[in-house]
Amino acid sequence: MEEKKSITKKTSTLLFINKDREPLFSKKNRKLLSDPMDDNNPITVQVLGICSALAITVQLKPAVVMSISVMAVMAASNVIISLLRNLIPNRIRIIVQLVVVASMVILVDQVLRAFAYDVSKELSIFIGLIITNCIVMGRLEAFALGNGVWKSFLDGVGNAAGYGFILILVAFFRELLGSGKLFGYQVIPDMIYEMGYENNGLMLLSPMALITVGLIIWLQRYRNRILIEKN
Repeated sequence: MEEKKSITKKTSTLLFINKDREPLFSKKNRKLLSDPMDDNNPITVQVLGICSALAITVQLKPAVVMSISVMAVMAASNVIISLLRNLIPNRIRIIVQLVVVASMVILVDQVLRAFAYDVSKELSIFIGLIITNCIVMGRLEAFALGNGVWKSFLDGVGNAAGYGFILILVAFFRELLGSGKLFGYQVIPDMIYEMGYENNGLMLLSPMALITVGLIIWLQRYRNRILIEKN
């Protein structure tokens, strides 16, 4: 009887369904992934990381690469800071966070140089500027320093995904309407051009990125009235 109870306890522990430990993808943990995609989006709700939306959304390809890079940096940095959170003196925590993020960014930059050199050149200094990205530093300070490794990993992935989603969405409209292409391939057929259509070159200018983000924010608040700030 005792052996049977022991086996049941071990099985429960492996499945993370015992009272002492919550499941890996519990409702609370899933919210860490889903909330940044909508109700707590880093760009449209927290209004962070706007510079990237202005600078690298002329084409889809650099926007996708930037999104993946930020996700790798945020997930790894959150995990490392979470592991070290009880060892970091409070007075030097910002310095430690910067060192960790800078190390991850350098690693990502070297990988891009090795396997996607053209994109790396196109993104130029913007990969390096991930070090000072408000979203990355904000999640380290607000979440990773006070939570466990798994939750911190999910938080990093979720916020990076929310950031990347807006970046890719803005780049999609800017490249399509600005040059008639997606990922550099012609999408709008020549027949449309023969009918008098001209590419909207205005979409390729930086102010249009801000206007596009503004329209996304307006649509999001129109759909979700909870996000509307009350005076």
